[in-house]
Amino acid sequence: MTQHTLPLSRHWGYGDLLRFTFPAIVMIVFTSLYSVVDGFFVSNFVGKTAFAAVNFVMPVLMILGAAGFMFGTGGGALIAKTLGEGDHARANRLFSLVVYAALLCGILLEAAALVAMRPLLACLGAEGQLLEDSAAYGRILLFSLPFFILQFEFQCLFATAGKPKLGLGITAAAGLANMALDALFVVVFRWGLEGAALATAVSQIVGGAAPLWYFARPNRSWLRLGRAEFSRNVLAITCANGASELMSNISSSLVSLLFNLQLMRYAGENGIAAYGVLMYVSMIFQSAFLGYSVGAAPVISYQYGARNDRELQSLRRKSLRLIAAFSAGMFASSQLLAGPLSRFFVGYDPELLLLTVHALRLFAFSFLLCGVGIFGSAFFTALNDGVTSALISFLRTLAFQSLAVLLLPQLWGLDGIWGSVAMAEIAAATLTLLLIAAKQRVYQY
Repeated sequence: MTQHTLPLSRHWGYGDLLRFTFPAIVMIVFTSLYSVVDGFFVSNFVGKTAFAAVNFVMPVLMILGAAGFMFGTGGGALIAKTLGEGDHARANRLFSLVVYAALLCGILLEAAALVAMRPLLACLGAEGQLLEDSAAYGRILLFSLPFFILQFEFQCLFATAGKPKLGLGITAAAGLANMALDALFVVVFRWGLEGAALATAVSQIVGGAAPLWYFARPNRSWLRLGRAEFSRNVLAITCANGASELMSNISSSLVSLLFNLQLMRYAGENGIAAYGVLMYVSMIFQSAFLGYSVGAAPVISYQYGARNDRELQSLRRKSLRLIAAFSAGMFASSQLLAGPLSRFFVGYDPELLLLTVHALRLFAFSFLLCGVGIFGSAFFTALNDGVTSALISFLRTLAFQSLAVLLLPQLWGLDGIWGSVAMAEIAAATLTLLLIAAKQRVYQY
């Protein structure tokens, strides 16, 4: 397949961008529903302590799974750029290399985490039943970790391979399997927290193994798994280019752990449970921005590789306008749905429900600006500028949020915790727009 036969080379209007990125948006949203579904069943059918345990261990699991985003975004940008340069055979070799590397990475991380999980949770402050439940849930999910990493990786690579709808279908199947198995294991079989973990593990195996099987066979995508030429340089470029997405996911998880520590101090177990609801809503809303960025990235990388500066300028302008429209809609809907969404998870506890509704309405201000930082980081990754992308991710998801959650509670107490993410997003959006403006002459967008 030559450069000229790839649809990525055409002019992209607003409708084209939305149609091309929509499967990636829904795909990432479906993935975020894993923990949301677990949270619903655990909270309503197992109990508040078990619900807090899921939220306590989930940041650790997400840190491990973030390796998939690193290989997927970093490798995807390099592969799409290579396609734009017209070298399809090399693009296939690069694709195979990053997939095999991610699988090996998952196996090694699983082995290390099985040994370290319980001591780590204890060091983070879990004790008693919270420690037992957190360790039990995490241990089961570690057995599906290599597939979880592959699932994250392929979510980025489906768009690069020109098969975003197939990626959506596989992710939807995995998500529906998780929902059905949660209902079966938790409600019917009454396996409790372990049943919820097993349901998620099975769905992650489906989400990671199905694309592996598809790309290993003759297929109609632009890419196929086959012989890979080992190259330290390619892997280094992939990891450096995808470092921003790795940093973003790791930082978000580290900040979640910091939030848990602060909430234990200011609000106790109810605070952690309320924060879990905020994270579920935030994951779904931010997944739309992440999905758009993942879907648009191969288009941007291709145009950059093809040196089509005018189209690159158009993509940057259109994307920022779409992000602004998404942001306004998400903020408005989060304010209207704060009550129903909170009641969905914690309606059985009036005190916890009141706390959660109030927290969500403050937290929702972050939806107005978080899309700018998410897209900005992905935009520079697509341009193969991993350093700028990592800088945005590091400051947005770790530095700004950590400072805010440590300092603002001293001024406003518990409300300072709920509003800290919004304050951090203001700083991150300002930084991102300044960097986009400063780099225009470098990349001619």
